[in-house]
Amino acid sequence: MNFQPLGKRVLVKRVEETNTTASGIIIPDSATEKPSQGEVVAVSKDVSEVACGNVVLFGKYTGNEVSLGADKFLVLETDDIFGIIG
Repeated sequence: MNFQPLGKRVLVKRVEETNTTASGIIIPDSATEKPSQGEVVAVSKDVSEVACGNVVLFGKYTGNEVSLGADKFLVLETDDIFGIIG
């Protein structure tokens, strides 16, 4: 994949959460929320706060979902990122 975000944007791959509770109950996909954290895959040249490989926390309804090949990603403005997890 060759994608370079422009402006103050980053490309993020959502981190999938487990669909099983601690007691072993399986939660169906229709009952789960989209995860609000992901791994930064590509960074614009104008961004210095985050780097590729960082796991970031962002708002549930922020960004634009895009498909690149068979994978789905999220394009986020850096203002929509709450912080780096790690």
